Parts: sequence; C-alpha cells; structure tokens
Amino acid sequence: TDGPTDSGSMAIPCVELSNKMKIPALGLGTWQAPPGKVEEVVKFAIDAGYRHFDCAYFYQNENEIGNAVQQKIKEGAVKREDLFIVTKLWNTFHEKSLVKVGFQKSLAALQLDYLDLYLMHFPMGFKSNLHIFFDPRGFKMLCSAAQRSLPLLSTTFLCLQVECHPYLTQEKLLKYCKSKGIAVTAYSPLGSPNRPWAKPGEPTLLDDPKIKDIAARHHKSPAQVLIRFLVQRDIIVIPKSDKPHRVEENMKVFDFELSKKEMDVILSFNRNWRAVPVVQYVPYHPSYPFVLFL
Repeated sequence: TDGPTDSGSMAIPCVELSNKMKIPALGLGTWQAPPGKVEEVVKFAIDAGYRHFDCAYFYQNENEIGNAVQQKIKEGAVKREDLFIVTKLWNTFHEKSLVKVGFQKSLAALQLDYLDLYLMHFPMGFKSNLHIFFDPRGFKMLCSAAQRSLPLLSTTFLCLQVECHPYLTQEKLLKYCKSKGIAVTAYSPLGSPNRPWAKPGEPTLLDDPKIKDIAARHHKSPAQVLIRFLVQRDIIVIPKSDKPHRVEENMKVFDFELSKKEMDVILSFNRNWRAVPVVQYVPYHPSYPFVLFL
C-alpha cells in the first residue's frame, strides 16, 4: 500500500496501480444496497472518510450514488478529484458498438464527467456469442473518444475484481496477478452473509469460532478481522453495508495488525467455496468462468 488518502476522520491507505493511479485500499461496495437507502449510505460514507465507491450498471442504483456524490461535492465536503469511482460494463454491452453506450449510461446515471476505473463486470457477453475476452476494439474506441477528459484511461489490465475471503483465498490467482502487476479487489470479503440464495448448512464466516477468538484478542469485530486479513495480503477490499455503524466500523481496520500465526490460521480455512458462483444466471454460457459439478 501507498500513502493515505485525505479522508476526513480516518486515513485510508492507497494501492498504486500499474499506471501510477492510486486507489484507496478500502471502498464501499454497493451491490444489494436497498433502493432508497443507497443515497444516504453513500453520503454518510463520504462524511466518514470513504473515498472509493464500487458501482455497477447491473446494480441499478448508480443514480442514487450520483445524487449522493453531487450533493457532497456541492456541500464542499469532498472534491471530485478526491474520489475514486469504479463502475462496470454489463454483459449486454460487450459488442464493439455498445461498449461506449454502456459507459455513457453509467456516466450519466452517476452524474460524472469521468470514471476512475471501468471494469468488465463478467467475462460473458449476452445477446451475442462473444469470446470470453469480448471485443477489445470497443474499449479502444472508448479510450480514444474519452482521451481529453480521461488521460489515464487505459485498456491495460490494471485491476481484477474477484470473490475473496478465508473460504476462498485465491492464492494461485493472487500470485499470478502480482507477477503481472495487476491489482486485486475482493468482493464479498465477509462471505456474502445476506445472499438470498444461501442454503441451510452453508458456512458462515462471521460466526466462525476461530475468527471470533482472533477478533476478541484484538478487541475488534469478526468483520474487521476478515477485512484486515485481506488488507494485509495487499488486496483492495469493498465491503458493503447499508447500516451506518457498520460502514464506519468497517473502516477501522488500519489501527491493528494480525500476527503471522493468525494470518496462517485464517489462510488454512480455504475450501475453494464460492458464496457468489453466478450459477443462478448463466451456468451454461460457453464463457462461464467457473468449474461446475451439476
């Protein structure tokens, strides 16, 4: 991690991407944020010190996030250049002619002139039989069109966002990304405890006795331990919560450190278990990235 952001009540360290841009190591995830509550949560998060917000066209709440950001900018609480806004190209916009369309829809909803990072949400095109890597010419055209306002926009693989937590430690993938200079962001860092498709008997990280023991030793919550575990592995983390006290609590992970023994214990939890396998959407797509045993 690099130096901290100017983040109000608490400084959040940054991770430097391969193009020298700096992304806060902790951000606010917005997937499954309830409609009507997202705007207030984002405003609270900005006041609390968050500067990194992870969004997506698919989440259908970019307009609320945009409202919150614009209000805080107008109040003088934050400047646009202080924020790191990430959103994602949805699967229906993978064709070359549609990449810019998807980009502009998100930009308009977020009420922004530029994005700090634009990701491909999933490596699977809908409404077409595109290859897993879609058509990069669409992104190149987007870069060309946005060059004046986005001098740092690049089609280089800067960051990979994947599910990562103690039950899915992603060690091989992390090693590969590090060798290629690709930063990694962890979604569902708490194991997505509120996922609507959860089945009885599936593991719950927040209730794991060993996690609870480690948390008690550090006078922290289990969620803080899970976030800290990823931060110490140089992984960018985007926990989501619509509860202000949890949003604030999740930030307080930079004032303690897990020991090597504690890190090793948590790493031993790996069982290659996915909380979000995307199976409910497209298990038979030719570019579906996960191995399934159906």
